[in-house]
Amino acid sequence: METTDRRLLRGAQSRRAVTRRAVDIASLDGLDGLSFGRLAEDLGISKAGIQTLFRTKEALQLATAEAAREAFVDAVIRPALRSPAGVARVRALVDRWIDYAVQPLFPGGCFWGANLPEFDSHPGPVRDVLQQQQRAWHTTLATQFRHAVARGEIADIDPESAAFQVSALLNAVNLAVRLGDDDRVAMARNVIDGLLAPTSHDSRRAVGAAALGRPQQEPNPRGRC
Repeated sequence: METTDRRLLRGAQSRRAVTRRAVDIASLDGLDGLSFGRLAEDLGISKAGIQTLFRTKEALQLATAEAAREAFVDAVIRPALRSPAGVARVRALVDRWIDYAVQPLFPGGCFWGANLPEFDSHPGPVRDVLQQQQRAWHTTLATQFRHAVARGEIADIDPESAAFQVSALLNAVNLAVRLGDDDRVAMARNVIDGLLAPTSHDSRRAVGAAALGRPQQEPNPRGRC
């Protein structure tokens, strides 16, 4: 049993090493740029050993996409969860995402920016997984915009549309950074700041009254109660 456990542990460690290198390659050359031979050469292990771990190229691609998702969650999502839900968490998600693209976490920048255009017109398991991962990110943003609207922190905007705009802006940031146009980062932040602008006093009062089921009072034109 001990020998079997050690073998399983070595297999899991080898699998993590392969997928981590595969994520780096796929961020630069796309998932179609992966091959057992290239990974074996890069990692100094046998091609047969990698084939034993993954069997097919598609299985390798799927494992690579999952490894990228896990790394993204660790770098962007989990740290942002320390911020309060709503505007603060949207800002944290945006800040962490920009760090993820600018530093970058992967040598080619955003993993999905490199691979979704490659698979968007190729139906199959790989495209399905990439699409699910992209939708999960959109849902994360939309949920926080929904909290921000419900709490009266921002204007009564459509959370789905706001999440779409932020996601599109961040994708543009990733492309701009890859092209050396770092000034676009500040431009994107300014646009997102506009989406997160606080509501007016009267708007906040209306949201609070609605939440309590009370009719909103008309403001006194003289500013007195």
